[in-house]
Amino acid sequence: MTLIKSISGIRGTIGGPSGENLTPPDVVKFTTAYVRLIAPRTQGRRPRIVVGRDARISGRLVADLVEGTLLASGADVIDVGLCTTPGTERADGGIIITASHNPRQWNALKLLNADGEFLSAAEGQEVLALSEEEGFDYPAIDGIGRVEERTDYNDEHIRRVLEL
Repeated sequence: MTLIKSISGIRGTIGGPSGENLTPPDVVKFTTAYVRLIAPRTQGRRPRIVVGRDARISGRLVADLVEGTLLASGADVIDVGLCTTPGTERADGGIIITASHNPRQWNALKLLNADGEFLSAAEGQEVLALSEEEGFDYPAIDGIGRVEERTDYNDEHIRRVLEL
């Protein structure tokens, strides 16, 4: 169908031709570009990126691609599993995998900053520009990231909301 690139993220239908839909190469390309935006802000330490998703059929597939790409790019991953978009705090950024109101064949990478908010227009444009560049060097074995599983975030989120 179509691949829509905007400052609020990358969304498209699952499968089909690369560059025209949300395919595995597209997920890797945009996730790598996102890490390239975030990494310089972490002052020499590994970026910590939260990854969460909704319950779409393609959610786990896309999450696995995102997590693998983040690890290969030298970022640590906090996997919060099924969560709401505000579930991205205490990290350098976040990628929430959800296509919100779109039909079931759609999914998206919603790119967030350290405050759990969408990237600014300038940051979104930078991610899109970085995604078009070739020749990114991925870290060697000692530079890959690690995954911290956190599947209980929904309970934590509910607890915090009730405290308000």
